[in-house]
Amino acid sequence: MLTDLRIKKEKPREKSFKVSDGGGLYLFVSPSGGKLWRFKYLFGGKEKLLSLGPYPDISLLAARSARDDAKATLRSGRDPSINKKLQKLAGITGTANSFEAVAREWYELNKPQWVERHASDVIGSLEKEIFPHLGNVPIKDITPQDVIAVLRLVEARGAKDTARRIRQRMSGVFVYAIASGRGENDPAAVVQKAMAPMRKGRQPAVTNLGAAREMLAKVDAEAAHPVTLLAVRILALTAVRPGTLAETLWSEWNDLDQADPVWRIPAERMKLKLHHKEDENRDHFVPLSRQAVEAIKVLRTVSGRGPLAFPNARFAHKPMSENAMGYLLNRAGYHGKHVPHGFRSTFSSVMNEQFPNDSAVIDRMLAHVAKDKVEGAYNRAAHMQRRRELAQAWADLIMLDAKPPAEFLVGKRR
Repeated sequence: MLTDLRIKKEKPREKSFKVSDGGGLYLFVSPSGGKLWRFKYLFGGKEKLLSLGPYPDISLLAARSARDDAKATLRSGRDPSINKKLQKLAGITGTANSFEAVAREWYELNKPQWVERHASDVIGSLEKEIFPHLGNVPIKDITPQDVIAVLRLVEARGAKDTARRIRQRMSGVFVYAIASGRGENDPAAVVQKAMAPMRKGRQPAVTNLGAAREMLAKVDAEAAHPVTLLAVRILALTAVRPGTLAETLWSEWNDLDQADPVWRIPAERMKLKLHHKEDENRDHFVPLSRQAVEAIKVLRTVSGRGPLAFPNARFAHKPMSENAMGYLLNRAGYHGKHVPHGFRSTFSSVMNEQFPNDSAVIDRMLAHVAKDKVEGAYNRAAHMQRRRELAQAWADLIMLDAKPPAEFLVGKRR
């Protein structure tokens, strides 16, 4: 029988040779010095070989254990070589049926119907929150307890809405697994009622005109980068969605010196279904008030050299994060009271109170989808003259006694 000392002393020769350990197990030594464990056996009247792996990766004791396992397989009437291939195949199949593998299949199947930003958010949330915990687990073995455990980690950060979106995405993956014969149930659906409750209602927003002016004055007084301060100012004046504002290109603001400047936001950047994003009739038109044009021109002195109106402070080729505006509002004392998206509610509440007969026009200014689908398909520039008037009226109301935007360039920066 072999010993480790004997194995180590075996030197390569001009030709390959074998060193027997007994019971069909031997060490095959090649001229290059490689040492490989092999097991010789009979199956169906034929001599066969089973490779067990190289020495010293496979120790002497491990090789003997593998030999004994192979003999046990023989006694059960099975071929050890075929059994090894089946085990390897089972491992590959198990990997293909892991949650991550199935989730990526589901993602690639659905990706074409999503806008790029949403698709990135979907796979990003799974890669960050789920794959590190459940990615390698066979999808059929995942229980409701497993699902709620990982979702609790997200909820613990206060990201309850994110946790709920992730649960929906996991549910989609489990349903896809069932449909493709790799799953038996949807544990993500089971935990829906067990998730942390959400505070009902809209996103927090200041909807009183006087309070809104006070809030903007506090924001203007904060130490911040001029681009961030101007972003909040322009957001308040135009009432567009924060994400839309953050990704604005300077090419969309080329006609600021004309008599009635209008910001034309391409449909592809609007909150629309994917199949509507190439429809120019769904471009959104934002009439720009005198105050909005003034703020944009000041912004141009800061970021006008690049294509993005609101570049990221660290990476100029990327748009600013929506969070930058939110953090500024938080520092001004409005955490939990007002978010960037809240300016849309501020605008709607104040203007509907001031101009109750113009509710339909105000809805168009917010790019809300018309209840009448036929009406909603019409050019979004409808009622433009009245929209210009209301945009200027809003700017005069909200910017009363506000500091000139040029002062943002000389204030303290964060």
